[in-house]
Amino acid sequence: MKTTESIVKNVFFISALTSALITISIFCFMVILGLPIFREGLFLDMLTQPWLPQKSIYGIFPMILGTLFISFLSVFIAFPICMGCAALISVIHPGRFSRFLKGLISLMTGIPTVIYGFIGIFLLVPFIREIFEKGSGMCILSAAILLAVLISPTMILFFSSTFENIPESYLKAIDALGGTKVQKLLYVILPNSLHGIITGFTLSLGRAIGDTMIALMVAGNAIAVPTSVIDSSRTLTAHIALLIAADFNSMEFKTLFLCGMILYLLTLACTVLVKTLSAGKRNA
Repeated sequence: MKTTESIVKNVFFISALTSALITISIFCFMVILGLPIFREGLFLDMLTQPWLPQKSIYGIFPMILGTLFISFLSVFIAFPICMGCAALISVIHPGRFSRFLKGLISLMTGIPTVIYGFIGIFLLVPFIREIFEKGSGMCILSAAILLAVLISPTMILFFSSTFENIPESYLKAIDALGGTKVQKLLYVILPNSLHGIITGFTLSLGRAIGDTMIALMVAGNAIAVPTSVIDSSRTLTAHIALLIAADFNSMEFKTLFLCGMILYLLTLACTVLVKTLSAGKRNA
């Protein structure tokens, strides 16, 4: 028995170590191929300058802003909707309808991203264009709304699981006091689910930052600093996809690895935040 447990522990340890080494290796790969940027002292300039290839200026500042605007707007659009759906499923209306709704949401997680992109092009983009009567409709708002739909199933399922893990004694206590389902949600479930809510929000933000297809198909891919939500924009992931066929020896191609490093660091920041919150909860 002990031998079996030891083998299982070693397998898990080797798997975790391999995953960590692969992740570190990928980051090192991007750093090594992006070394010309550091050697020529262009790192900070590229982070703050515009993209003007005709003037040999390869700044990725517009793409960084586009990524942050679209991803943060998408999670802020999705958050209240997901909270409401999770509350309906787990607290307000548990039962057969909630099980059906939860199964439907689970099914949505398997829909390919490109399908959302096609729906956005043929339905959402014309709708946004007609409402604002300005631009092509391929803009930050269109991409954020569609991305909110993409990340909503994951956020809903995470919130719902968090609500359902509240200690039964807490729920029975408020039932004994004659509390309604809404009071149970507001005064017991939400305060005790704060850590899970923040974690789900952060993980969804990381998912939004790393998406490629929706931004590539719907955001418009304009390489300019956006000034409003109806402006077209380009994200870091879309920029990598569009320039991947550039000359390998050109500085334009080298910027792809800088984009990769920035994406890596943004995702790492989300992961570290989640781990920090988890550690804080365990120590509390």
